[in-house]
Formats: sequence, C-alpha cells, structure tokens
Amino acid sequence: MLVSHAEISLEIILRYHLRSLKGYRHAASSQLRASTDSQNNNFSEKNTEEKYKPSESYISLSTLQRGILSIGSAIAALLDPTRADMVAILGETTGTKALLGMHERMSIHPEGSEILRSQPRINSSTVDLDKLRSMKEGTLGREYANWLDRNGVSPDTRLPVQFVEDPELAYVMQRYREAHDLIHTVLGMPTNMLGEVAVKWVEGIQTGLPMCVGGGIFGAARLRPKQRQKYLSIYLPWAIRVGQNSKFLMNIYYEKRWMQNLEELRRELSIEHPPPS
Repeated sequence: MLVSHAEISLEIILRYHLRSLKGYRHAASSQLRASTDSQNNNFSEKNTEEKYKPSESYISLSTLQRGILSIGSAIAALLDPTRADMVAILGETTGTKALLGMHERMSIHPEGSEILRSQPRINSSTVDLDKLRSMKEGTLGREYANWLDRNGVSPDTRLPVQFVEDPELAYVMQRYREAHDLIHTVLGMPTNMLGEVAVKWVEGIQTGLPMCVGGGIFGAARLRPKQRQKYLSIYLPWAIRVGQNSKFLMNIYYEKRWMQNLEELRRELSIEHPPPS
C-alpha cells in the first residue's frame, strides 16, 4: 500500500512538471512518419533517406527541471521497471557524459561514423519486416524478425528523444533505443526479466549509460529465487564477459547486415555464445 501511494504521489509530481514543459509529447507512435519506398544494396530498408530530426521533439530544460525529472524518473523506474517513459527520461537527463563517450567511439570507427553521417532510423517505415521474415533461417534479418514476433515486440514503440540538447548526442540516444531489440537478438536474450537484466549489464559496461548500469544492478533484485540463482551463476558472469570482451555494439550498421549469418556476426564481434534461456 505504501509503495502504491508513493507511485501515485510521484506520478502527480512528474505529470505536473512534464505538462509545464511546452510541447511535451507522451506517445512515441505519433512521432513516426511514413516514407516512400526505396531499395538499398538489396537490403530490406524501405526508406534509407529517413533521417533523425531532433528539433521536432526537443524540449529545453532548466537545471531545476532536469534535476526534478532525473530524481523523479529514477524513483519511478525503480518502483516499476516496466515504465518505459520513466526509463527514457532517466536516460536522457543523466546520460550526457556517456553519450559523449559513445559518440566518440562511433566517430572513430568506419561503420560507426557511417551511422552518424547517415543517421538511419529503425522502424516499420524504414525496415521491411515481411522481407526479413522471408530471409534464410539463421540470418540476422530473419532472426531479428523472429525475435520481434516471438516476443510480441514492434520497432515502432521507442519513444523519441526529447531532453538531449545536442542533435548529435540526441541521435546517439535514439539509435541506442532503436537498436536495443537488435542487441537483444544478437545476444540471444529474451524479454523476460532475466534477459533484460543481462542485456542491461552488457549495455551498461559498453555505453556507461547510468540507466543501463542501474537497470543491471537494481533489476536483479526483482528476479525470482530460481532466476536469481541462474543469474548469479550463469547470466551475470556471461554478461560481464561479453560487455568487456565484445566489440562496441553501437558501431554495427545492422541494417546493412541483414543477410549476414547471426553466428558469423557473433564471432566477428567476439560475442560468447548465449546461455540457454
């Protein structure tokens, strides 16, 4: 009951401050725009010209507003990790230093710098999911489509970045969000709590984003006893090794690798074979 009252009180406070921010938009789906079809190098991209437009969603914050949203969203995310809106706000209001580091790592890598130049989007307007479903079993494209279908996930559910002022860093955050499901696929992790915590550890180690580090640490507290035992003995050591030893997953232009065999991609990235789910 106390937790419930805390959640309601926090919700009232956050809603008040979010409403005070001119132009605030809660839903991500309204931000996604359909585009004309085109093909690129035989990969299943419908519209490779759709680029990120940060000015459409950016909201300026004062230092006080940023502090309130950071603290409030952190508490809300801890009380309810399924609150994607609170997790998103937390990531944006606390992740500037990490985003700078991610941008630097991408800018000095051939594939990462191409992503920064092109600023591609990953959603149903840019990716032909039906074509991915028709690809050969074992390819990244087919496995990604299978993962989306198996977990009932859509690439259109990622919230737009709103509180990162620098357009380049805003795109890095947006790219991280839209590539998250692909990282799940490459790591072979499901969307249950055990899989999410493992992925957050890998992402936290690689990106340094506070929300990822916090998700790995505090998300484990919500695991059931049997899951916790499996997590401590298998998943956590695996995630730490992958996070430390694999290549930077943000540097992969996934849309140009749909036809690559997933196991081959894992070997290229030095990703240890995932533990059984």
